[in-house]
Amino acid sequence: QVQLVESGGGLVQPGGSLRLSCAASLSIRLFAMGWYRQAPGKQREVVAVISSDGSTHYSNSVKDRFTISRDNAKSTVDLQMNSLNPEDTAVYYCKKFAYNGSPDYWGQGTQVTVSS
Repeated sequence: QVQLVESGGGLVQPGGSLRLSCAASLSIRLFAMGWYRQAPGKQREVVAVISSDGSTHYSNSVKDRFTISRDNAKSTVDLQMNSLNPEDTAVYYCKKFAYNGSPDYWGQGTQVTVSS
């Protein structure tokens, strides 16, 4: 059973920073990885995706504030979040994308709350 374990969430003041990390129980070298979030009463939405070759994609709402990165040797994917605002409050989920017969997997989520 593949496991994705997120960490790094918490409470932060507006304008602050947090770094989320996702640790995978398998090698992520071949897979695109992503961070999603879901705020109360809203649908889950993509935040950032990093492909197996390192290319990245960000939602417009986080572009220039968030940075996704990966360490294939450690099987981790990080999300550096800067200039946080209350609209960033959500549960953040790590996702391994399906590829070559290996399905999608999701982590259990980590709560990020931006509030003064």
